[in-house]
Amino acid sequence: MTRLLTPHIATMTELREPHKVFERSGGKPVAILKNSQLVGYLVPAAAAQPDEHRPATMEEVMAHLRETRASVQPVLDYLKDK
Repeated sequence: MTRLLTPHIATMTELREPHKVFERSGGKPVAILKNSQLVGYLVPAAAAQPDEHRPATMEEVMAHLRETRASVQPVLDYLKDK
């Protein structure tokens, strides 16, 4: 049995009216089934568009490095001799 990656399901017949499928799923991806077998996923354009990303500032990068230094220090010590 295939594990579905979304709780929203539609059959091929229901795709005759895709707007209803999208309304029912609330804009989330929908698993498409044919004869109880997964055919694919229908993903609304709004769900597929990535969020706006911005480059990290130098201050944010340095803050992250300071925060994670303790957890990566053993690796840095090991690599120092290599």
